[in-house]
This record gives sequence, structure tokens and C-alpha cells, in this order.
Amino acid sequence: MDTIIFYGAIGLAVIVGLCLIGLIFARLYVRASAERAFVRTGLGGQRVIMSGGAVVLPVFHEVIPINMNTLKLEVSRASRDSLITKDRMRVDVVVAFFVRVAPTAEGVSTAAQTLGQRTLAPENLRALVDDKFVDALRSTAAQMTMQDLQDAREKFVQGVQNTVAEDLTKNGLELESVSLTNFNQTSKEYFDPNNAFDAEGLTKLTQETERRRKERNEVEQDTEVSVREKNRDALSKRLEIDQQEAFMKLEQEQQVKTRTAEQNARITAFEAQRHQEAEQSRIGAERQVQESEIEREQAVRSRKVEADREIRVKEIEQAKVTQIAEQERAIIIAQKSEAQSQAQARANESLAEAVKAEQLVETTRRTAEADRAKQVALIEAAQEAETSAVHVTTKARAEREAAQMQATAIVELAEAARKKGIAEAEAQRALNDAINTLSSDQTSLKFKLALLQALPSIIEQTVEPMKSIEGIKIIQVDGLNRQGGIAADGVGAMGTGTGNGTGNLAEQAMSAALAYRTHAPLVDSLLKEIGLNGASLPAMVPGVASTIEGAHTAASPAATPAINGVDTSHAAHHEARLTDGSATA
Repeated sequence: MDTIIFYGAIGLAVIVGLCLIGLIFARLYVRASAERAFVRTGLGGQRVIMSGGAVVLPVFHEVIPINMNTLKLEVSRASRDSLITKDRMRVDVVVAFFVRVAPTAEGVSTAAQTLGQRTLAPENLRALVDDKFVDALRSTAAQMTMQDLQDAREKFVQGVQNTVAEDLTKNGLELESVSLTNFNQTSKEYFDPNNAFDAEGLTKLTQETERRRKERNEVEQDTEVSVREKNRDALSKRLEIDQQEAFMKLEQEQQVKTRTAEQNARITAFEAQRHQEAEQSRIGAERQVQESEIEREQAVRSRKVEADREIRVKEIEQAKVTQIAEQERAIIIAQKSEAQSQAQARANESLAEAVKAEQLVETTRRTAEADRAKQVALIEAAQEAETSAVHVTTKARAEREAAQMQATAIVELAEAARKKGIAEAEAQRALNDAINTLSSDQTSLKFKLALLQALPSIIEQTVEPMKSIEGIKIIQVDGLNRQGGIAADGVGAMGTGTGNGTGNLAEQAMSAALAYRTHAPLVDSLLKEIGLNGASLPAMVPGVASTIEGAHTAASPAATPAINGVDTSHAAHHEARLTDGSATA
């Protein structure tokens, strides 16, 4: 019993021990993963655990975890920290470095020794290796120009990768790839003129930009000139095309008008031919109608004569039958009185036959009259149809002749207008040539003749105000030929004269009337051009002045007694009314 208890206690102790060992092992055992390895130091020495695991005693061991993932470390150099290239230019770059811990025990151990837990924090790791990256970037950029960096980026990336790979190996890292994510020229304001590198780069940059600006300006100017030349050529081509189109349109219109005229001429000729054919057809139809009319009239006359003949034959036959019947009846009555009844019967039969014959004659006569009326109606209908046809034909012929006469008149009128225009142009040309060959004297004479022809109408217009003069009173004091005054508009003045107070009554009246002319200076100058004086009637017509003077001299002796017989204490008033150019004293 004790032995069982003893062995039971041992077994229980073993089980408890195993449980404790398992619990301790589960809590102290650290496993590695594909993304993370660790390095255990302390009891038993350094041990790199990349897969599997190891027991880590809290007091006796130290664990350094190592991140096995690929890390992206981005380095940016811009503005004043930008890279200087071989041609002393500054460039702004952003470069991404993709690094990881080398998947070897040596690489993990080196990374644990040099980096520690920085592999778990990329920003801390970048701060540690940033200077190496910047140095690699600067050294590689210094070997290439800015244009080379732009044109051969893969060469720049490869140079940076070769430069920085060896340094990363010392930290247990390996460089997977380098990516140039951004590349551009540094702004000009970040170039320091006091820096020899920047001064040289600034000079080159200025030269390059100015040269490029000059080239760009030349290209723009050349482009503008080329565009304007192209526009000019296009405009010239368009104008030429428009001109050609206008010429083509004019030519087409001319061809259309020519073809239209030709077509109209052909249509006119065709219509004339058709009218001529229609006229010939109409004449033939009229001839046939006339022949048919003659034949129809002859047939009507023949039928009428035949009908009259038949009627007369039937009447003669009827009269003959009647007379024979009467004679037979008389003979029968005279010779055979004894057979009166029989004779009477035969007489009645004869009478019946006579009546029948008479009725037959009447039927025949009425049938003939009906046939005749029918023939007459047919003849009248035919005559009306023929009359309508003749009317239509005559109207068509008249319209055709009128159209032909109108067309002929239009053509003759156009030809006459053309000849008249040519004749007037020739006459005007000959008149102009004749006028051009005239001398100055002949030209002056022609002008004076034209002025003389127009002078009556001119004077008529100038004396237009005289129409408003109601009358002219001639007041004569102490003699008919010397003293007196003339007043217009029905108003007279005693003891006043017109002009110089000389001249006879007619001269004074005409001078007073001439004082009311319009445009008198212009008319007097025109009269002066042809050698006449419009101041007075004698000056205007010298021959008339001498005639008037002679008449006045002849009339003075007879007039003197009358004047002397007038009471000189009072003024004698003689009033003459001038109406429509005539004087009444």
C-alpha cells in the first residue's frame, strides 16, 4: 500500500513537473516569422533565428527583432539643398530607395548590431542612412549634366545604386532598387551668385534661357510670318476662285441666254410651221365642208323634187281612180237600173276603195312632210355645226395671225429702236465733232443764237411779277409828251416822271413796266452779250424807237389844239388800263 502511494506520489510529481515545464516552455519560447527574425544574445552566445524559434529566458537572454520586409526610404533634395550637376546646374530630385535586411544569418546579425530595432521604424532607419543616400546622389549627379540626367535616367539610377550598395552592406542591408520619382531644374532664385558653382550655373542657365527665348521668339515670328503668308496665299487663292466662279457664272448665264434665244427661235419657227400646217388643214377642211355643203344641197334638192313628183303622181292616180269610179257608177246606174241594189253595193265598194286610196294618199303626203321636216332639221343642225366649226377656225386663224403680227411688230420695233439708237449716236458724234471743229467766233455766234432762241422764255419768266400789277395809270400834266408821271399797282403820283422824264407815252409806260422785272441785272447781262440794252424799249429795239418817234412827230400837231383846249389850272388826268399786254385809253 505504501509502495503504491509512493509511486503515485512520484507519478503525480512527474506530471506536475511536466506541466510546469510545458507552461514555462510555452511562455518563454519565442517564434520567428517570414516577416520578422530576431537575434538572441546572452546565455549560450549569439544566435540568429530566421525560422523556427528559441527559448528566451528573461534574465539570461536578450532578443533584438529584425524586420525582414522591404522598406521604402524616400530622399528629397530641392531648393537650396538641390543637387549640383556636372555642368554646374542645380536640380531638384525625389529618389525612392527600396531596401531590406539581407536574408542571411550574417546580414541579420550585422543589422542587429548596426541598426538594432531601427529596422522596425522606417523613418528612424532613413534618418540613419540618409547621409549615405545624399552622398551617393551628389556624387552621381556631379558626374552627369542636367541634360544627361533627363535623357539617361536609368544611368543615374544605376550609378546611385552602385554607389550606395556597398555602404548598405555594412549595415546588413541590401538595395533592391532605386526609383527617380521626380526630377526638375531648381528655380533660378535659389542660385547664389556669390557661389562659384552657382555663378557658373547661373551664367549657363541665363545663356540657355535667353537662347531658348530667342529661338522661341524666332520660331513665333517665323510662325506668324508663315501664317500670314499662308493667309495671304489662301486669300489670293479664294479671290482667284471667286473670280473664276464669277466668270463661270457669267459664261453660264450667257450660254443659258444663248440657248434660250435659240430655243425660243426654234419654238417660234416650229409654231409658225404648225400654224401654217393648221392653216392649210383649215383651208382643206373648209374646202371639204363647202363641197359637202354643195353635195348636201344638191341631195336635198333632188329629194325634194322626187318627193314633189311622187306626190303629184299619187294625186293624179287618185284623181284618175276617182273619175273612173264615177264614170263606172254612172254607166252602171244608166244601163243597169234593175240591178240598182247590186250596183249600189258595187258603188259603195268603189267608194270604200276611193276613201282608202284617199287615206293612203294622205298618209303618203304626211310621211313625205315628216321626212322633209327631218331632213330640214338635219340640214339646219349640220349648218349650225359647220358655222361653229368655221367660227372656231376663223378665231384660231385670227389669233395666229395676230400672234404672228405681234411677234413681227416686236422684232421690227426692236430693230427700229436699235437703228434709231445707232443713228442718234452717230448724229450726236457728228455734232460733237462739228462743234469741236468750230472756231471761237463761230462758237460765240452759236451761243448768241441759242441765247436769242431762249430769250423770249427768259424775258417771260423775268416779267412774271408784272402779272400782279392791277393796272397802270398815266397822269399827264401840261402836255402829252413832256410832263407826267406813271404809277404802278393802280396808284398815281402827280407831277412825277419815270426815268429821265423824256420820251413819249409808250416809252414811259414800257420803262415803268420794265422796272418790275426780276433778275434784271442777269437779264441785262445776257442781252448785253448779244449787243442789246434791256434798260428801255428803244434801247432794246432801235428800229422800233425811230418808228415810234416818227409817229409821235406826225401826231403832235393834231394833238396840240386838244391839249391847249384843256384848262391848265387843273391837271388833266388820262388813265390807260393795260390788260394782257394791250392798252386802252
